[in-house]
Amino acid sequence: MIVLMAGLPGTGKSAVATALAERLSGTVLSKDTIRHALFAPRNVEYSTAQDDFVMEIMLQAAEHILQRDPSRYVFLDGRSFSRHYQIERVITTALKWSQPWRILECVCSDATARSRLEEQASVGEHPAGNRTFALYLEIKRHFEPIAEPKVIVDTDRPLADCVSCALAALH
Repeated sequence: MIVLMAGLPGTGKSAVATALAERLSGTVLSKDTIRHALFAPRNVEYSTAQDDFVMEIMLQAAEHILQRDPSRYVFLDGRSFSRHYQIERVITTALKWSQPWRILECVCSDATARSRLEEQASVGEHPAGNRTFALYLEIKRHFEPIAEPKVIVDTDRPLADCVSCALAALH
């Protein structure tokens, strides 16, 4: 199954994806980690074009994984999936591969997101150098509501509760 981890920066997508992958023996493909593996620091851009390129690499990696084990869970992480075309691209690919898909949209309060983003920035915990509360607010202003079936995961709640909610949606 392909699982799209949707949501604004700092909403806990990576934490939930990692916990789910551990529980389900799944694989997390992270846009930010893959970007930094592909590009030297001077070539890293936080542009839509580079995001789309890295997403195509992620889909190729997902295909490789799922061809070897169609029952595997692949979590696509690191993209907000804030635009319809981003979701449509993944769903089209999943259907082409005859793979089921789910969307988990992580949400939390603005205060929680701000706190997480500031804490991660202060310790250099996240590979993306553009993750700020200003970016969060910018993406939030332009976020296109997800029209496809989805499960909302409120990450203001404890991680264990978030994982239980997500597991129920995936089974």
